[in-house]
Order: sequence, then C-alpha cells, then structure tokens
Amino acid sequence: MDPRTTSFLLSLQLVIFFNSPFAASETLNVVNFGAKPDAKTDSSKAFQAAWARACTSSTSSSIYVPNGRFYLRHATFNGPCRSDAIDIHIDGTLVAPSDFHVNANSPNWIIFHLVNGVSIFGGTLDGQGAGLWACKRSAKTCPRGATSLEFTDSKNILISGLTSLNSQIFHIVVNECHNVKMEGLKVSASGNSPNTDGIHVGLSSHVTILNSDISTGDDCISIGPGTSNLWIENVACGPGHGISIGSLGKALKEDGVQNVTVKSCRFTNTQNGVRIKSWGRPSSGFARNIRFQHLKMTNVKNPIIIDQNYCPYNKNCPGQASGIKVSDVTYQDIRGTAATRFAMTFDCSPKFPCVGIRLEDVKLSYKNGAAKALCSHVRGTVTGC
Repeated sequence: MDPRTTSFLLSLQLVIFFNSPFAASETLNVVNFGAKPDAKTDSSKAFQAAWARACTSSTSSSIYVPNGRFYLRHATFNGPCRSDAIDIHIDGTLVAPSDFHVNANSPNWIIFHLVNGVSIFGGTLDGQGAGLWACKRSAKTCPRGATSLEFTDSKNILISGLTSLNSQIFHIVVNECHNVKMEGLKVSASGNSPNTDGIHVGLSSHVTILNSDISTGDDCISIGPGTSNLWIENVACGPGHGISIGSLGKALKEDGVQNVTVKSCRFTNTQNGVRIKSWGRPSSGFARNIRFQHLKMTNVKNPIIIDQNYCPYNKNCPGQASGIKVSDVTYQDIRGTAATRFAMTFDCSPKFPCVGIRLEDVKLSYKNGAAKALCSHVRGTVTGC
C-alpha cells in the first residue's frame, strides 16, 4: 500500500475515534488547578478553571473533587458548553463562607446556568448558615442569604447522592429547567432555620425527585408557578413544613402548576404534610391534576391542607378572594396521626371553589380518635375513608 494512503487512513481513523462516543473522556482533578483541601484557601478560581476546561472540551469530561474540605467563596458555572456530558464526582466537602456578609449581595453560592448534560455524583455542600439564621432570629437587619446550589435555564441534569448541610436559605433550586433527576439526596438543617427549603422547583418540567431524606426549617420540597410533570417518590420529610405547592398567586399573571405526583413519602413531626397554598388576591394561575398517594403521617400538624388565604405571620395580607383555580386533586391511601384535631383543611377561594377534590382511603387519627376536617368552598368526593 502506498505510504500516503496508509497515512490518510490512520488520520481518518483518529478523526472518527475522537468524534465518536467511544473517545476517551478527560478527568480533571480540581487540585491540579490549584484547589486546596484545607477549608480556608479560596478555591473558587480553581473550580471555575476546571469547569472552563471541561466546558470547552469537545469530548465528555469528568471533574473530580477528592477528599478534604474545599472553601468556595462563590462559584458560577456558565454554559453553553461544547460537550453535553460533564460529570462532577465529589468525594470531599465544599464549604461556604461562615461570615454571611461575604455573599450578602449574591442570591446564590453555587450556580449552574445554561448547561446541558451535567451530572453531580456524591459529595457534601456545607452552607454554614447558622450565623445568618441567628441574625434573622434577633430581628436585626440581615441580608436575605444565598441558595447553596441552583440550576437555571438548563436541561438533562442529574444530581445523585449529594448531601446539603445548613444552607443559608434554600438548599437546592431548579429554575427554568427541563428533564432533571435528583436521587439519593440528604438535606439537613435545624428545624428552626428560616427559609431553608430543601428543594425548590419552579418554571420547570419533567423533574423527578427520588429516595431522599430532607430535614429542614421550611418546606422539604416547594413547588413554584410554572412547574409541570413533577414526580416525587420515597422522600422522608421531617422536621420541616412538608411538601408544598406554592405559594401561588403572588402575581396577577402567573403560570400554573400541573401534573404533579407525590407518592410513597413519609412525614414525621412536620408542620404540614401535603399542602397547596395561595395568596388571597386575583391571579391567572392554577393548580390541577395533582396526585398525593400512599403517604404516611406521624404527628403532623396539618397532614392535608389547601390554604387559599395564605399570609405568613398575618402581615400585609391582601384580604381578597384568591384567583388560583384548584382542580382535580386526589388524596389516596393517606394514613397516620395528626398533631391537631383538624387533620384536613380545605380553605378554598369563594370566587373559584376547589373542584374535583377526591379523598380515597384516607385514615388519619388524633389522640387515638378520629381526626376532623374543616371545609370551605370545596367540591369533591369521599370514598373508603
């Protein structure tokens, strides 16, 4: 064979290999980019340098965080990237500033924006939020705080085996995303920590939350306007405020929430179990096609609640009829104990009553007796209760 032909064929084989799914991926250890596992040296630039390398690579990449405590002041990971397969494997702990003033002007500690195909495996995020919580409890003027981890305007995301500790406010936020899976998460903060929602989903579709344990000071999972096709299964919640759709109706024109399933979850010593809440004011929003199935309640203050006169602390309450239309909500096979006599509350809008509310095989008790229900402006059916 002509040497020139041999050279051409070899070059062609290399081009095909490096542009095929079998091309070798690159592993990027953040330590090699200058990160220090000493809990005090700011490693933000090192992490972002590793991200820049992975993001500009034409092949799949893996960012590796070894054991140790890596201090990050603030980190933003922007796309779009050339590759749609970037894995982040974390064996260590990422540590936020203990001084809450450091990120006082930032809504996020770690944020991914405009990314596709990012997967996070393992690791711990330590938000060190106790200082800010104490400030808020003292009634001083305090910053709002930073969310520990946010994905925004992104798609095809996986978060698996991650632990989030003591976030200043929300632990994990999924905003304007499509096709997100979260599994095996552990979220932990004090039961009296303010605004520390475990997972918040808003303006997103096809999101799945599985096999996770959430204990915090606010909603274990909160579901905001514009959320559709959300599946939550096998989540343990407590302490916390339960799993909440809303609050809805903050805006006159607002996207609705639809096609939500909450299945095989456990609530222990929580303020609420499953809740739909909206402000008492006009709004174009809605909550429909909701399924709450196979739930276990243990000493829960409000196991089942629809509150369309939501107004925390009774401050600046609108005092109007809620415009949120709540329809086609099923409560099926929900059992356990309530911490108050009224285990079910349906306080619906007088202008747009809740319709299509179905109770099937709901058995809740209070002090070894049958619990009661409060119903206002609600239409539905009851079977097997």
